[in-house]
Amino acid sequence: MSFYDSLLFFMVLIIALIPAFIMGIVEKKKKLYIVFISVVMLVLVYKDTPSELLYLGAFTFLEWHIIAIYQWILRRYGAVKQMFHHAVFLALLPLVISKLSGLYGQHWFSFLGISYVTFKSLQIIIESYDGIIVRSQFIPTMGFLLFFPSISSGPIDRSRRFEEDLEYIRSRKEYLELAGKGIWKIMAGLLYKFVLSSVAFEILQMIDGRYKPQYLVAYAYVYGIYMFFDFAGYSLMAIGTSYILGICTPDNFNKPFISKDIKEFWDRWHITLSHWFRDFVFSRFMMSAIRGKWFKNRLNAAAGGFIVNMLLMGLWHGLTVDYILYGLYHGVLLAGTEVYQKKSKFYKQNKGKKWYKALSWFITLNLVMFGFLIFSGYLSQTYLAVAKSI
Repeated sequence: MSFYDSLLFFMVLIIALIPAFIMGIVEKKKKLYIVFISVVMLVLVYKDTPSELLYLGAFTFLEWHIIAIYQWILRRYGAVKQMFHHAVFLALLPLVISKLSGLYGQHWFSFLGISYVTFKSLQIIIESYDGIIVRSQFIPTMGFLLFFPSISSGPIDRSRRFEEDLEYIRSRKEYLELAGKGIWKIMAGLLYKFVLSSVAFEILQMIDGRYKPQYLVAYAYVYGIYMFFDFAGYSLMAIGTSYILGICTPDNFNKPFISKDIKEFWDRWHITLSHWFRDFVFSRFMMSAIRGKWFKNRLNAAAGGFIVNMLLMGLWHGLTVDYILYGLYHGVLLAGTEVYQKKSKFYKQNKGKKWYKALSWFITLNLVMFGFLIFSGYLSQTYLAVAKSI
Protein backbone atom coordinates (compact mmCIF):
# COMPACT_ATOMS: atom_id res chain seq x y z
CA MET A 1 0.00 0.00 0.00
CA SER A 2 1.28 3.45 -0.96
CA PHE A 3 -0.07 6.94 -0.50
CA TYR A 4 -3.08 7.85 -2.67
CA ASP A 5 -2.62 5.09 -5.22
CA SER A 6 -5.04 2.25 -4.45
CA LEU A 7 -8.54 1.43 -3.30
CA LEU A 8 -7.08 -0.16 -0.15
CA PHE A 9 -5.35 3.08 0.81
CA PHE A 10 -8.53 5.11 0.41
CA MET A 11 -10.55 2.60 2.43
CA VAL A 12 -8.02 2.85 5.27
CA LEU A 13 -7.92 6.64 4.86
CA ILE A 14 -11.71 6.93 5.28
CA ILE A 15 -11.55 4.87 8.48
CA ALA A 16 -8.68 7.04 9.76
CA LEU A 17 -10.53 10.29 9.03
CA ILE A 18 -13.86 9.35 10.67
CA PRO A 19 -12.65 9.99 14.28
CA ALA A 20 -11.08 13.30 13.17
CA PHE A 21 -14.36 14.32 11.54
CA ILE A 22 -16.30 13.48 14.71
CA MET A 23 -13.82 15.42 16.88
CA GLY A 24 -14.16 18.38 14.53
CA ILE A 25 -17.94 18.36 14.82
CA VAL A 26 -17.88 18.17 18.64
CA GLU A 27 -15.14 20.84 18.73
CA LYS A 28 -12.39 18.75 20.33
CA LYS A 29 -8.65 19.27 19.88
CA LYS A 30 -7.15 16.74 17.47
CA LYS A 31 -3.44 17.18 18.23
CA LEU A 32 -2.77 13.81 19.82
CA TYR A 33 -4.98 12.01 17.31
CA ILE A 34 -3.14 13.57 14.38
CA VAL A 35 0.21 12.38 15.74
CA PHE A 36 -1.23 8.93 16.52
CA ILE A 37 -2.92 8.39 13.16
CA SER A 38 0.15 9.65 11.30
CA VAL A 39 2.26 6.97 12.99
CA VAL A 40 -0.40 4.30 12.30
CA MET A 41 -0.72 5.26 8.62
CA LEU A 42 3.05 5.29 8.16
CA VAL A 43 3.34 1.82 9.73
CA LEU A 44 0.65 0.52 7.37
CA VAL A 45 2.27 2.08 4.30
CA TYR A 46 5.74 0.81 5.21
CA LYS A 47 4.69 -2.61 6.56
CA ASP A 48 6.05 -4.41 3.48
CA THR A 49 9.39 -2.58 3.73
CA PRO A 50 10.29 -2.70 7.43
CA SER A 51 13.82 -1.44 6.76
CA GLU A 52 12.39 1.81 5.35
CA LEU A 53 10.11 2.15 8.37
CA LEU A 54 13.14 1.69 10.62
CA TYR A 55 15.06 4.32 8.64
CA LEU A 56 12.13 6.74 8.90
CA GLY A 57 11.81 6.28 12.66
CA ALA A 58 15.55 6.57 13.30
CA PHE A 59 15.91 9.54 10.96
CA THR A 60 12.98 11.45 12.48
CA PHE A 61 14.31 10.97 16.01
CA LEU A 62 17.76 12.05 14.81
CA GLU A 63 16.29 15.22 13.28
CA TRP A 64 14.35 15.93 16.47
CA HIS A 65 17.48 15.61 18.62
CA ILE A 66 19.48 17.84 16.26
CA ILE A 67 16.72 20.47 16.53
CA ALA A 68 16.41 20.18 20.32
CA ILE A 69 20.17 20.22 20.98
CA TYR A 70 20.75 23.12 18.62
CA GLN A 71 17.97 25.15 20.24
CA TRP A 72 19.53 24.44 23.66
CA ILE A 73 22.89 25.67 22.33
CA LEU A 74 21.20 28.82 21.00
CA ARG A 75 19.63 29.57 24.37
CA ARG A 76 22.91 28.90 26.16
CA TYR A 77 25.48 30.46 23.81
CA GLY A 78 23.56 32.55 21.31
CA ALA A 79 23.58 32.44 17.50
CA VAL A 80 27.07 31.13 16.77
CA LYS A 81 27.37 30.77 13.01
CA GLN A 82 29.70 27.76 13.20
CA MET A 83 27.24 25.81 15.34
CA PHE A 84 24.45 26.75 12.94
CA HIS A 85 26.45 25.34 10.04
CA HIS A 86 27.11 22.13 12.00
CA ALA A 87 23.39 21.71 12.73
CA VAL A 88 22.43 22.26 9.08
CA PHE A 89 25.15 19.83 7.96
CA LEU A 90 24.01 17.09 10.35
CA ALA A 91 20.32 17.53 9.47
CA LEU A 92 21.12 17.42 5.75
CA LEU A 93 23.70 14.62 5.84
CA PRO A 94 21.34 11.59 5.63
CA LEU A 95 19.64 13.03 2.54
CA VAL A 96 23.01 13.71 0.89
CA ILE A 97 24.20 10.17 1.69
CA SER A 98 20.95 8.78 0.28
CA LYS A 99 21.38 10.72 -2.97
CA LEU A 100 25.08 9.90 -3.38
CA SER A 101 24.69 6.20 -2.53
CA GLY A 102 22.02 5.93 -5.22
CA LEU A 103 24.73 6.54 -7.81
CA TYR A 104 26.27 3.22 -6.78
CA GLY A 105 23.01 1.30 -6.45
CA GLN A 106 23.17 1.19 -2.65
CA HIS A 107 20.32 3.51 -1.61
CA TRP A 108 21.47 4.00 1.96
CA PHE A 109 18.94 5.77 4.18
CA SER A 110 16.55 5.74 1.23
CA PHE A 111 12.90 5.83 2.20
CA LEU A 112 9.77 7.59 1.03
CA GLY A 113 9.59 10.99 2.72
CA ILE A 114 13.26 11.64 3.52
CA SER A 115 13.38 14.82 1.42
CA TYR A 116 10.32 16.46 2.92
CA VAL A 117 11.19 15.56 6.51
CA THR A 118 14.64 17.05 5.85
CA PHE A 119 13.17 20.27 4.44
CA LYS A 120 10.90 20.62 7.47
CA SER A 121 13.77 20.02 9.89
CA LEU A 122 16.02 22.53 8.12
CA GLN A 123 13.24 25.13 8.24
CA ILE A 124 13.03 24.77 12.03
CA ILE A 125 16.82 24.97 12.44
CA ILE A 126 17.16 28.03 10.19
CA GLU A 127 14.28 29.87 11.83
CA SER A 128 15.69 28.97 15.24
CA TYR A 129 19.00 30.57 14.21
CA ASP A 130 17.08 33.64 13.03
CA GLY A 131 15.38 33.92 16.42
CA ILE A 132 11.90 33.21 15.04
CA ILE A 133 11.58 29.88 16.88
CA VAL A 134 12.86 29.61 20.45
CA ARG A 135 11.90 26.16 21.65
CA SER A 136 10.22 23.30 19.78
CA GLN A 137 8.03 20.88 21.71
CA PHE A 138 8.34 17.14 21.09
CA ILE A 139 4.75 16.17 20.22
CA PRO A 140 3.94 19.13 17.90
CA THR A 141 7.31 18.76 16.16
CA MET A 142 6.89 15.02 15.62
CA GLY A 143 3.37 15.67 14.36
CA PHE A 144 4.79 18.21 11.93
CA LEU A 145 7.63 15.99 10.70
CA LEU A 146 5.53 12.82 10.39
CA PHE A 147 2.26 14.36 9.17
CA PHE A 148 1.19 11.54 6.88
CA PRO A 149 -0.92 13.32 4.21
CA SER A 150 2.07 15.21 2.83
CA ILE A 151 5.13 13.27 4.00
CA SER A 152 6.00 11.60 0.70
CA SER A 153 5.64 14.43 -1.85
CA GLY A 154 4.54 17.57 -0.04
CA PRO A 155 3.20 20.21 0.04
CA ILE A 156 5.87 21.52 2.42
CA ASP A 157 4.22 23.27 5.35
CA ARG A 158 5.95 25.58 7.85
CA SER A 159 6.18 24.48 11.48
CA ARG A 160 4.77 27.61 13.10
CA ARG A 161 1.73 27.67 10.83
CA PHE A 162 1.19 23.92 11.28
CA GLU A 163 1.43 24.10 15.07
CA GLU A 164 -1.06 26.96 15.22
CA ASP A 165 -3.58 24.74 13.40
CA LEU A 166 -2.67 21.82 15.65
CA GLU A 167 -3.62 23.83 18.76
CA TYR A 168 -6.57 25.70 17.26
CA ILE A 169 -10.10 24.44 17.93
CA ARG A 170 -12.50 25.50 15.18
CA SER A 171 -16.19 26.04 15.71
CA ARG A 172 -18.45 23.35 14.27
CA LYS A 173 -19.49 25.60 11.40
CA GLU A 174 -15.92 26.59 10.61
CA TYR A 175 -14.72 22.99 10.70
CA LEU A 176 -17.55 21.71 8.48
CA GLU A 177 -16.73 24.37 5.89
CA LEU A 178 -13.06 23.34 5.99
CA ALA A 179 -13.91 19.62 5.81
CA GLY A 180 -16.25 20.28 2.88
CA LYS A 181 -13.43 22.01 1.01
CA GLY A 182 -11.21 19.06 1.89
CA ILE A 183 -13.64 16.53 0.41
CA TRP A 184 -13.93 18.66 -2.73
CA LYS A 185 -10.12 18.78 -3.08
CA ILE A 186 -9.86 15.01 -2.65
CA MET A 187 -12.49 14.47 -5.36
CA ALA A 188 -10.69 16.90 -7.70
CA GLY A 189 -7.39 15.17 -6.93
CA LEU A 190 -8.89 11.79 -7.84
CA LEU A 191 -10.02 13.20 -11.18
CA TYR A 192 -6.62 14.77 -11.84
CA LYS A 193 -4.48 11.78 -10.87
CA PHE A 194 -6.52 8.76 -11.93
CA VAL A 195 -8.31 10.09 -15.01
CA LEU A 196 -6.57 13.06 -16.62
CA SER A 197 -2.98 12.10 -15.82
CA SER A 198 -3.72 8.50 -16.88
CA VAL A 199 -4.95 9.69 -20.28
CA ALA A 200 -1.80 11.81 -20.70
CA PHE A 201 0.36 8.84 -19.66
CA GLU A 202 -1.27 6.60 -22.27
CA ILE A 203 -0.48 9.19 -24.95
CA LEU A 204 3.13 9.32 -23.73
CA GLN A 205 3.35 5.56 -24.16
CA MET A 206 2.16 5.92 -27.75
CA ILE A 207 4.80 8.57 -28.50
CA ASP A 208 7.65 6.82 -26.69
CA GLY A 209 10.36 5.55 -29.04
CA ARG A 210 9.60 8.01 -31.81
CA TYR A 211 12.40 10.52 -32.21
CA LYS A 212 11.32 12.86 -35.01
CA PRO A 213 11.05 16.60 -34.15
CA GLN A 214 7.25 16.62 -34.16
CA TYR A 215 7.19 13.79 -31.65
CA LEU A 216 9.63 15.64 -29.41
CA VAL A 217 7.28 18.65 -29.36
CA ALA A 218 4.30 16.41 -28.66
CA TYR A 219 6.17 14.56 -25.90
CA ALA A 220 7.19 17.84 -24.24
CA TYR A 221 3.61 19.11 -24.07
CA VAL A 222 1.99 15.85 -23.10
CA TYR A 223 4.63 15.17 -20.44
CA GLY A 224 4.10 18.65 -18.98
CA ILE A 225 0.35 18.03 -18.85
CA TYR A 226 0.92 14.59 -17.32
CA MET A 227 3.25 16.01 -14.66
CA PHE A 228 0.73 18.69 -13.73
CA PHE A 229 -2.29 16.43 -13.35
CA ASP A 230 -0.33 13.67 -11.61
CA PHE A 231 1.46 15.91 -9.12
CA ALA A 232 -1.31 18.47 -8.66
CA GLY A 233 -3.74 15.58 -8.15
CA TYR A 234 -1.56 14.13 -5.40
CA SER A 235 -1.21 17.57 -3.80
CA LEU A 236 -4.96 18.17 -3.87
CA MET A 237 -5.62 14.85 -2.13
CA ALA A 238 -2.92 15.57 0.48
CA ILE A 239 -4.35 19.04 1.12
CA GLY A 240 -7.92 17.74 1.25
CA THR A 241 -6.94 15.07 3.78
CA SER A 242 -5.17 17.74 5.83
CA TYR A 243 -8.30 19.92 5.84
CA ILE A 244 -10.41 17.09 7.24
CA LEU A 245 -7.80 16.69 9.99
CA GLY A 246 -8.11 20.43 10.67
CA ILE A 247 -4.74 21.40 9.18
CA CYS A 248 -4.76 24.05 6.43
CA THR A 249 -1.80 22.75 4.43
CA PRO A 250 -0.91 25.42 1.82
CA ASP A 251 -1.78 25.01 -1.86
CA ASN A 252 0.92 23.71 -4.18
CA PHE A 253 -0.33 24.69 -7.65
CA ASN A 254 -2.14 27.74 -8.99
CA LYS A 255 -2.83 27.58 -12.74
CA PRO A 256 0.89 27.40 -13.68
CA PHE A 257 0.30 27.27 -17.44
CA ILE A 258 -1.15 30.79 -17.57
CA SER A 259 2.17 32.28 -16.38
CA LYS A 260 3.53 35.21 -18.39
CA ASP A 261 7.17 34.76 -17.36
CA ILE A 262 9.35 32.14 -15.67
CA LYS A 263 9.32 33.95 -12.33
CA GLU A 264 5.53 33.81 -12.30
CA PHE A 265 5.65 30.13 -13.27
CA TRP A 266 7.68 29.30 -10.17
CA ASP A 267 5.18 31.22 -8.08
CA ARG A 268 2.47 28.91 -9.44
CA TRP A 269 4.25 25.52 -9.84
CA HIS A 270 5.11 23.37 -6.79
CA ILE A 271 4.66 26.57 -4.80
CA THR A 272 5.71 25.26 -1.40
CA LEU A 273 8.98 23.83 -2.74
CA SER A 274 9.90 26.89 -4.81
CA HIS A 275 9.06 29.20 -1.89
CA TRP A 276 11.09 27.01 0.47
CA PHE A 277 14.13 27.37 -1.80
CA ARG A 278 13.41 31.09 -2.20
CA ASP A 279 13.27 31.69 1.56
CA PHE A 280 16.05 29.38 2.74
CA VAL A 281 18.49 29.23 -0.19
CA PHE A 282 18.06 32.21 -2.52
CA SER A 283 17.48 34.81 0.21
CA ARG A 284 20.41 33.61 2.29
CA PHE A 285 22.63 33.51 -0.79
CA MET A 286 21.64 37.12 -1.50
CA MET A 287 22.42 38.22 2.05
CA SER A 288 25.83 36.56 1.97
CA ALA A 289 26.59 37.90 -1.52
CA ILE A 290 25.72 41.48 -0.55
CA ARG A 291 27.63 41.36 2.74
CA GLY A 292 30.63 39.71 1.14
CA LYS A 293 30.49 41.90 -1.98
CA TRP A 294 30.73 38.88 -4.25
CA PHE A 295 29.18 40.74 -7.19
CA LYS A 296 29.37 44.25 -8.60
CA ASN A 297 25.71 44.95 -7.91
CA ARG A 298 22.50 43.43 -6.56
CA LEU A 299 21.23 42.52 -10.02
CA ASN A 300 24.27 40.34 -10.72
CA ALA A 301 23.90 38.82 -7.26
CA ALA A 302 20.24 38.00 -7.97
CA ALA A 303 21.17 36.41 -11.30
CA GLY A 304 23.84 34.29 -9.60
CA GLY A 305 21.41 33.43 -6.82
CA PHE A 306 18.79 32.17 -9.26
CA ILE A 307 21.32 29.89 -10.95
CA VAL A 308 22.62 28.48 -7.65
CA ASN A 309 19.08 28.10 -6.30
CA MET A 310 17.76 26.18 -9.29
CA LEU A 311 20.92 24.09 -9.66
CA LEU A 312 20.43 22.88 -6.09
CA MET A 313 16.78 22.15 -6.85
CA GLY A 314 17.88 20.11 -9.86
CA LEU A 315 20.40 18.20 -7.74
CA TRP A 316 17.69 17.55 -5.16
CA HIS A 317 15.55 15.86 -7.81
CA GLY A 318 18.45 13.53 -8.61
CA LEU A 319 22.14 13.35 -9.42
CA THR A 320 21.64 12.75 -13.14
CA VAL A 321 22.55 14.83 -16.16
CA ASP A 322 18.88 15.44 -17.01
CA TYR A 323 17.99 16.85 -13.57
CA ILE A 324 21.16 18.94 -13.37
CA LEU A 325 20.52 20.40 -16.83
CA TYR A 326 16.90 21.05 -15.85
CA GLY A 327 18.02 23.01 -12.80
CA LEU A 328 20.62 24.99 -14.74
CA TYR A 329 18.13 25.65 -17.54
CA HIS A 330 15.58 27.20 -15.19
CA GLY A 331 18.31 29.03 -13.27
CA VAL A 332 19.53 30.68 -16.47
CA LEU A 333 15.94 31.49 -17.51
CA LEU A 334 15.21 33.11 -14.13
CA ALA A 335 18.49 35.04 -14.19
CA GLY A 336 17.85 36.21 -17.74
CA THR A 337 14.30 37.23 -16.89
CA GLU A 338 15.49 39.22 -13.88
CA VAL A 339 18.11 41.11 -15.91
CA TYR A 340 15.70 41.68 -18.82
CA GLN A 341 12.91 43.04 -16.61
CA LYS A 342 15.24 45.32 -14.68
CA LYS A 343 17.28 46.62 -17.63
CA SER A 344 15.05 46.54 -20.71
CA LYS A 345 13.30 49.77 -21.72
CA PHE A 346 11.28 47.74 -24.23
CA TYR A 347 9.89 45.61 -21.40
CA LYS A 348 9.04 48.59 -19.22
CA GLN A 349 7.28 50.34 -22.10
CA ASN A 350 5.22 47.35 -23.26
CA LYS A 351 4.70 45.03 -20.26
CA GLY A 352 1.15 46.27 -19.67
CA LYS A 353 -0.01 45.89 -23.27
CA LYS A 354 -2.27 42.99 -24.26
CA TRP A 355 -0.19 41.90 -27.25
CA TYR A 356 2.94 41.80 -25.10
CA LYS A 357 1.23 39.76 -22.39
CA ALA A 358 -0.03 37.28 -24.99
CA LEU A 359 3.39 36.96 -26.60
CA SER A 360 5.06 36.63 -23.20
CA TRP A 361 2.61 33.88 -22.20
CA PHE A 362 3.26 31.95 -25.45
CA ILE A 363 7.04 32.17 -25.08
CA THR A 364 6.89 31.22 -21.40
CA LEU A 365 4.67 28.20 -22.07
CA ASN A 366 7.07 26.86 -24.69
CA LEU A 367 10.09 27.46 -22.48
CA VAL A 368 8.36 25.61 -19.64
CA MET A 369 7.45 22.67 -21.87
CA PHE A 370 11.00 22.42 -23.19
CA GLY A 371 12.13 22.31 -19.56
CA PHE A 372 9.79 19.36 -18.97
CA LEU A 373 11.32 17.64 -22.00
CA ILE A 374 14.75 17.97 -20.35
CA PHE A 375 13.37 16.80 -17.00
CA SER A 376 11.72 13.73 -18.53
CA GLY A 377 15.01 12.42 -19.93
CA TYR A 378 13.37 11.97 -23.33
CA LEU A 379 15.54 14.66 -24.90
CA SER A 380 18.78 12.91 -23.93
CA GLN A 381 17.22 9.58 -24.90
CA THR A 382 16.44 11.02 -28.33
CA TYR A 383 19.97 12.40 -28.68
CA LEU A 384 21.50 8.99 -27.91
CA ALA A 385 19.11 7.21 -30.30
CA VAL A 386 19.88 9.62 -33.14
CA ALA A 387 23.63 9.46 -32.43
CA LYS A 388 23.57 5.64 -32.67
CA SER A 389 21.70 5.75 -35.97
CA ILE A 390 24.28 8.01 -37.63
